Amino acid sequence: MGVYLNIGQILVSVLIVLVILIQVKEGGSGLFGSAQSTVRTRRGLEKTLFQFTIILTVVFLGISILSVRLG
Repeated sequence: MGVYLNIGQILVSVLIVLVILIQVKEGGSGLFGSAQSTVRTRRGLEKTLFQFTIILTVVFLGISILSVRLG
């Protein structure tokens, strides 16, 4: 069971990295944001990617905790 959790954790972490990189590319403001502080509302695909990032992070943390408990 531990091997499957490790594989799942690797897959989820790769997905998290990819989703974050897609968000940075679409934002166009660079990795660390722009010099101007503008407040924007997330809409459409940007909002979906943001929510997907949160879900993937919760899944990653859940797998990590489960892996420690079972290991």
